[in-house]
Amino acid sequence: MAKRDLREDEATLWRMVVRDIKPLRSPRAPRRAAPAAKIEPPAPMPEAARSVPVVTRRSFVPAPSVKPAPRPVELSVGVRAPGLDDTSWKRLSRGKMKVDARLDLHGYVVQEAFERLYDFMQRARVRNWRCVEVVTGLGSGQTSGLIRRELPLWLQRGDLRSMVLAVVHPHEANHGSVRILLKTRRR
Repeated sequence: MAKRDLREDEATLWRMVVRDIKPLRSPRAPRRAAPAAKIEPPAPMPEAARSVPVVTRRSFVPAPSVKPAPRPVELSVGVRAPGLDDTSWKRLSRGKMKVDARLDLHGYVVQEAFERLYDFMQRARVRNWRCVEVVTGLGSGQTSGLIRRELPLWLQRGDLRSMVLAVVHPHEANHGSVRILLKTRRR
């Protein structure tokens, strides 16, 4: 395809587009002095011309703005999430929902506990489990209940949050374990 010369209005528009662009440089690439091309900023338009849009056969049409994806609702233990039906919520919160698998994190340091939880949640996704239980224990000693306190934060992470519908304590008096209702894939 042969190159064509830009019209003055196209050249002005192009200069406006590229005026703030800086070239990317690789940290390993040697710096070479490139001749700087002098690009003149577009001349200010008279006030009357600014209020009247220029319409040509090939006018610039801005792309429609893309709305960012809505942020998932903050995950809280014992709080019903939007979109969860009454029956599932009642069965989960009353401890009547069948648990597909259980993970016991007693005796692990925090980093190991997170790694085990992450692997467990990935396995739950692959096997399409509906409800799982994670036992953290209440904790004792110097770092009393660190895993128990960290668990909601771990579940809030973007890669794990997308799998979780709701989290509850299965027993009102015991906060050393949680049941997690997971999203399942439709078959």
